[in-house]
Amino acid sequence: MKEEVVTTHFSADELHEDVDLIRRAQQADEADRKLTIKQALRKYPKAIAWSLFLSLALVMDGYDVVVINSFFGQSQFSQRFGDVGEGADKKISAKWQSGLSNSSVVGQILGLCANAYTQDRFGNRHTMMFFLVWMSCAIFVPFFATSLPMLAAGEVLCGIAWGTFQTLTTAYASEVVPTVVRPYVTAYVCMCWGLGITVSSAVIRGVANIQSDWAWRLPFAIQWVWPIPLFLGVYFAPESPWNQVRRGKLDDALKSIRRLGSKEESEDDFQGKLAYMVHTTNVERAETGGASFLECFKGTNWRRTEINIVIWSAQILSGNAILGYSVVFLEAAGFSEVQAFDINISLSVCYLVGGVVSWFLMARLGRATIYMAGLAGMLMCLFVIGGLGCISNPSNGVSIAIGVLMIIQTLWNMCGVGPVCYPIVAETPSGRLRYKTIVIGRIAYNVVGIISNTITPRMLSATSWNWGAKAGFFYAGTNLLCLTWCWFRLPETKDRTFGEIDLLFENHVPARKFKYTKVDQFSALNNDAVIHEKKDIEEHAEFA
Repeated sequence: MKEEVVTTHFSADELHEDVDLIRRAQQADEADRKLTIKQALRKYPKAIAWSLFLSLALVMDGYDVVVINSFFGQSQFSQRFGDVGEGADKKISAKWQSGLSNSSVVGQILGLCANAYTQDRFGNRHTMMFFLVWMSCAIFVPFFATSLPMLAAGEVLCGIAWGTFQTLTTAYASEVVPTVVRPYVTAYVCMCWGLGITVSSAVIRGVANIQSDWAWRLPFAIQWVWPIPLFLGVYFAPESPWNQVRRGKLDDALKSIRRLGSKEESEDDFQGKLAYMVHTTNVERAETGGASFLECFKGTNWRRTEINIVIWSAQILSGNAILGYSVVFLEAAGFSEVQAFDINISLSVCYLVGGVVSWFLMARLGRATIYMAGLAGMLMCLFVIGGLGCISNPSNGVSIAIGVLMIIQTLWNMCGVGPVCYPIVAETPSGRLRYKTIVIGRIAYNVVGIISNTITPRMLSATSWNWGAKAGFFYAGTNLLCLTWCWFRLPETKDRTFGEIDLLFENHVPARKFKYTKVDQFSALNNDAVIHEKKDIEEHAEFA
C-alpha cells in the first residue's frame, strides 16, 4: 500500500534561504519530534511555567461569565436593579438580562479587533500589560454602578480587556512550548476559564446571605485581585519568539529562545530553533502572501478560518448556553435560589476536574475524536433534559434528575469540547495569520453568544417564552449540527508540528486523511515538489 507524502512547493532559492538554514531547521524539528512528555517537562520548565502563568488572565473572563448571569437569580441584585414587578417580586426583565450579558460580548468583540492589530504590531507582552491596566480602571464602573445602563457600560469596558486575553493567551501558550506539550498548555487555558467560573460561583454563593448592595458589589471588587500580579509577571516574561520572528526581530527572538530553553541545550540548539521558525515563516509567507484579514478568507486559509469559526461557535451551540445560565435554568426547573447556587458550584468544579481528565485523554486519543465524543455526550444529556421538561407538574425527583444531568453534561463538555477546542484553534491557522484567524473565530463565537444571550433568557423566563428545561431540545438540535460538521470537516492535528499542518492544508489534504498522510516539510533541500497519492486510505479511517 502506497503512502501519501506532501511536500513544500518551493525550492531553497524561492524561499530566499541557504541550504544550511534549512538543515538546521530540520535538525531542530527532529529534536522536537523526539521529545516525550516527561523529557519536555524536565527540559523546558521555564517555557511551560510562563505559558501557564500568562494563561491565568482567562480567569477574569471566566469569572464574569458566572457573576453577571448569576446576578439575575440573586434577590439583592434584583431589588437594586429590577425593572419588572414591585417590592420583593422585582426581577430583571429578559430584555435587560440579554442586554447585560451582551454588553460584555460587544466589548469582547472590540477587544478582539484591537488585539488583532496590537499583538502583531507590539507583541504579546506589551499588549497584555496595556489591557491589564485598562481592566483595573474599567472595574470601577460596574462597582459604582447606580443603574442598568451604567452596569452595561461597565461590562462593555471590561469586555474589551477580556476579548484581548481570549486570543492572546491561547496563541502565546501554543508558541512557547514544544509540540508534545502544546495540547496540554492550550487546554490549560480553558481550565483557567473554568477556574474563574469556579471562583465566581463560590463568591456568589458566599454573598447570598448579605442583605445589602455588597452582595453584588463585592463580586465586582474581587476582580481587582488579578491585574496587578499578572502585570508584574508579564513584565518579566519572555516574548513569544514566533511573534518576534514574524516581526523581523531575529536577535530578540534568539534571546527569547535562550530564556525559554534549557541549560542542557547548546548555542547550536538555540540557533536551530530560530532557523526552524524562520523557515516555517518563510514558507507561510511564500504560500499566503500578505498577512491581512482578507487573506484569512482566501484559498486554503479560508478552510482554516472555517474550522476556527465552527469550533469556537460550537462552544455555545453544543449546549453551553444553558450552562451559562445555570442558576436561572435551575430555578426555572424547580430549585430554590440557594439550592441553585449550591449546584452551580458543583457545575463549576466540573470545569477543573474535566480539564484534568482531558489531559489524560489527549495523550492517547486524537483531538477530533475527543471533541466529537464530547459533543455526542452532551447531545444525549440535552435530549433527556428536554424530555424531562415536558413532564407536567414535575416532582422533586425530576428537578434532581435535571440537576444531575447538568453536572454530567458539564463533565462531557470539560472532558472534550471545552479544553480540546483550544489546541485545535491554536494549531489549525497558519503562523502568520494565527492571531487574526483566532480573532475571527472568537468574534464568530461572540456573535453567536449575542444571539444566545438574546434568546436563552427568553426561553427560561417565566414572563417570556417560559420553556424551562424544554430549552434542552433547542440546543440538542444545534449540537447535532455541529457534530455533523465535525464528522466531515474537522482534521486531526495530534502530534503535528506547525510546519506539517501548513503543508497538509496547502496540499488540500481531506480532513479524514490528515492523520495518515506523511509530510516532508524540508524537501526544499532537494527542490522536491512531488505529491504521491495514497491509495485505500479510507480503510483506516476511524472516528476522528
